[in-house]
Amino acid sequence: MTGLDRAFQDAGAAAWGGVAYRRLLPHMAPEAHARAEALCPRPAAVLAAAFPYYAGDRPGNLSLYARGEDYHRVLLRRLAPICDVLMEQYPGESFVPAADSSPLPEREAAWLAGLGLRGRNGLLILPPYGSYVFLGTILTGAPLPLPERPTAPDCMGCGRCRAACPVRRDGAAWDSSRCLSHLTQKKGTLTPAEAAALAAHPLIWGCDLCQTACPYNEAAARSPLPEFSAGCIDSLTPADLEGLTNRTFDARYGQRAFAWRGPAVLRRNLALHGSPPPAPSA
Repeated sequence: MTGLDRAFQDAGAAAWGGVAYRRLLPHMAPEAHARAEALCPRPAAVLAAAFPYYAGDRPGNLSLYARGEDYHRVLLRRLAPICDVLMEQYPGESFVPAADSSPLPEREAAWLAGLGLRGRNGLLILPPYGSYVFLGTILTGAPLPLPERPTAPDCMGCGRCRAACPVRRDGAAWDSSRCLSHLTQKKGTLTPAEAAALAAHPLIWGCDLCQTACPYNEAAARSPLPEFSAGCIDSLTPADLEGLTNRTFDARYGQRAFAWRGPAVLRRNLALHGSPPPAPSA
């Protein structure tokens, strides 16, 4: 086991790999590349790691990913010691950790680094954890000796994820604006069609439909990470949010991934679940 293998293992990563930064350029818009260079001048490599989060499929109205501690906080905290190890080995070089908050295409980085499988739902599938993994990255300009591995193979292509998705089951191209997870997080006034879609959706935050339909997730292993396996909030009710200001809401739920939009969006979604679905416009 190499020093990096041990560092990622100690950090709780189920798998990790590295990819030359140049291999990501075809997957990045010019503005994303400019942002990456601003974070790390002369970027040379990206390390990608997968952290499992599945805590069991208990009933609830929050997406499985949002029931534990906010994964942005958790992954940055767990990636920090790895960066410390690398800085000792490469003094003077920069190592920039990120979790769903950088210009890097995280899934493409993981696939190109040879992690898991490429799911038809656009997610990384990493047996035995299925697609229930968060991805973290470390961007660096250090000359890391990373062998280029074969890219991740495709999943079995059974089509269950597409069939389970209301947006894609009709064969339509992916449209993020129609994604149920996106709609649960959308601020402002919804169209009648959007409100009807959310009223019929079982969750008030996020969407697990394509994941729960995936055969790789039928017997997914549970996460060993306490931030995701203990102290989970499975559901919210109107009473949980009653009387909370933005400040008091943040004090109570600010360490949760569903909190970044504030209480208003959650109240709206709960209200839609408590009333008859509005009729979509023709």
